[in-house]
Amino acid sequence: MTRPDGKLEEEKVFKDPVHRYIHVRDELIWELIGTKEFQRLRRIRQLGTTYVTFHGAEHTRFNHSLGVYEIMRRMVDILERKGVWDADERLVCLASALLHDVGHGPFSHSFEKVFHMDHEQWTRRIITGDTEINEVLKKMGDDFPNKVADVIAKTYDNKLLVSLISSQIDADRMDYLLRDAFYTGVSYGQFDMERILRVMRPEEDQAVFKHSGMHAVEDYIMSRYQMYWQVYFHPVTRSAEVILCKILNRAKELLEQGYDFQITPGHFMSMFNGQVTLNDYLKLDESIILYYFQAWEDEKDAILSDLCQRFMHRRLFKYVECNPSKQMLIWPELQELFKKIGLNPDYYLVIDSSSDLPYDFYRPGEKDERLPIHLLMPNGELRELSRESDVVEAISGKKRTDHKLYFPKDLLTDHTTFREEKQRILSLLLNQEG
Repeated sequence: MTRPDGKLEEEKVFKDPVHRYIHVRDELIWELIGTKEFQRLRRIRQLGTTYVTFHGAEHTRFNHSLGVYEIMRRMVDILERKGVWDADERLVCLASALLHDVGHGPFSHSFEKVFHMDHEQWTRRIITGDTEINEVLKKMGDDFPNKVADVIAKTYDNKLLVSLISSQIDADRMDYLLRDAFYTGVSYGQFDMERILRVMRPEEDQAVFKHSGMHAVEDYIMSRYQMYWQVYFHPVTRSAEVILCKILNRAKELLEQGYDFQITPGHFMSMFNGQVTLNDYLKLDESIILYYFQAWEDEKDAILSDLCQRFMHRRLFKYVECNPSKQMLIWPELQELFKKIGLNPDYYLVIDSSSDLPYDFYRPGEKDERLPIHLLMPNGELRELSRESDVVEAISGKKRTDHKLYFPKDLLTDHTTFREEKQRILSLLLNQEG
């Protein structure tokens, strides 16, 4: 039963290991959770291939999206208590938080890389297209889906609202740091979210934080820094991502060549030919991907078969640290040696780079400029975080980049054939480090 004000007669509650409870009081949110597009997120892991490194990382985009909604609900409650929040914006804010990741595909960022897609564009298409989500949103008015889509696109008029879900300290980041740390079993991502919410204060374009809470914000920034390098960019996870991408690239190449698959990738056809529809996209999840990978273990094509076996049975590529300047000098010789021993370097010799900028201050005109975090001083002045925090100042604007070269070491240590060439390859690869 629903009351005239749009509230549920009885609050719905989800038990959650991170936030303890997730509270749903609005009929709109309850109906959105029940749509088939949102339920699809149960079948897409939050951290892609990270489960091959941290065995507990089996949580999903569904878990995370509920968590972001719960943090946003708490933020909105705080703003309403302070009397600075337009009640008409409340459901726009909550719906945007809940739906912000609904456009993610299977294995998320790896999938986007291969098919040149943007999950935020798909999120907006799902919100505004012929979907159950769109039908539910339209109950709030014909223009309501576009309002939610504008928040996702960061073009919504209320910049404060946008900042709560997309900034350097927002509901999305706070949930994924805490949630990913919990499920991977690490301590790096822990920070005092309750303290951060208590010291949050609304300004016209963004939320700021009382100076007395600076140390909680510092802890959040450093937690994010550690999580990226210890979890998100873990070299074993990246090895699995490399192989996953190469499998999809190989399948695409074989289709273009007219290869006769034993198990035709019907779910991928529109993806490979660039004519994917919204319905096609929504049918894809990780169970579909893994079905094909398991089936392709028995394909006649040696490369596709080998890569699928590696992914499914965790026989991953090894890696060495890669010095870009040295790599340029030896790359042609490495490629020729790989070809000579019968390994296609396009699939078995891969450089992967990761980079992160943990915090930055405002740099007008620069690409991907970031709105900085501001502290509210006792005298009412706003001060940018790195001006007050020595800890944050030390990492501000410093982009860290890491390069690794991945290869099948098991095939190079088998000296029954091409012994000299394989030894030369290993020598060149080991000399990459440093």
